[in-house]
Amino acid sequence: MSYETPLSPRPLHHLSDVRHRVLSSRQLREHGVPSSTVNERCRPGGPWQLLLPGVYLLHTGPATSEERLHAALMYTRARTQGIPAQEPRGTQAGAPYGEAMITGLAALALYRFTSAPPLLRIDHIDVLVPGTRRLRETGFVRPVRTHAVPRPRLVTGVPVAPVARAVTDAVTRLTDPEQIRRLLTEAVRGGHCEAARLVRELSRARLLNRPHIVDAVDVLLAEGRSLAEDRLYALVTDHALPAPLWNVELRLPGGPSLGPVDAYWPDHGVVVDIDARAPRQEPDATWTRQAQKRHHLEHLGLTVVHLTPRKLRESPDQQAAVIRTALATSVERGARGYVVVLPR
Repeated sequence: MSYETPLSPRPLHHLSDVRHRVLSSRQLREHGVPSSTVNERCRPGGPWQLLLPGVYLLHTGPATSEERLHAALMYTRARTQGIPAQEPRGTQAGAPYGEAMITGLAALALYRFTSAPPLLRIDHIDVLVPGTRRLRETGFVRPVRTHAVPRPRLVTGVPVAPVARAVTDAVTRLTDPEQIRRLLTEAVRGGHCEAARLVRELSRARLLNRPHIVDAVDVLLAEGRSLAEDRLYALVTDHALPAPLWNVELRLPGGPSLGPVDAYWPDHGVVVDIDARAPRQEPDATWTRQAQKRHHLEHLGLTVVHLTPRKLRESPDQQAAVIRTALATSVERGARGYVVVLPR
């Protein structure tokens, strides 16, 4: 048989470039390529090669990073063709890879994390799949099962798990404390995700009992709060709001502390409090303290504007409007209790 014989009356060039080079046995059949032709072309010295079970690379030489990613997704899809499944939320019906998405270090490399190795140096590609799918690790593909399939992001045409989930799946398998710290810190400092969201994922994966992760999380939460404070400073400046007293403690005259606040406008009786909490060992106790502080401040006639790092990042204009409204309507709220302001 000549290897130059046309593959089928149905050409493959209508596919994108990488999907032209990596095809499943099912796709080849759909294009009229019989299994005998596939086997012939995959013989030693032939122009094709079996990259993964049921997934073929239609050229000689090593697969590129992009080809390995698509092959990994195609393998997880091909292994579960007979199992009905919902498509990922937010994707079009008939998405080529179903609910499968890249996670772990490979996902972080796609997100351009400098603390993640380049794709070509990653031996195993982690693929997030629904927990009902019984896939085994094979070749360079490592299935990661989950009962809560997240909404994927498309990065260079590849479905990728959200950053918080990808980081969690990566650190699950890592043992180097320094590498874990770098990944966690870059996730927050680089603006990829909020600290609280990342810690929620780590908690869900039951990783907060590992000493090197707990140590890194303490730094992580500090990073997250610092970024949120920076965004609040920028919000006040960019929207020409009156300058508040920053990072002060409020007390009752001769009485107990009412707690620290991030910004306070004494002439208006308006407080901004950033909630950067994340679930740790005692989330209920933390919530109780936050609720009590807010109750005491509001009981004194102060207006408390409750902000989260996510709100400050995603909708600063809206949050500025909320603060401006609180300042503008302060006269209408009547008398306020007197509080002592102390630096933190």
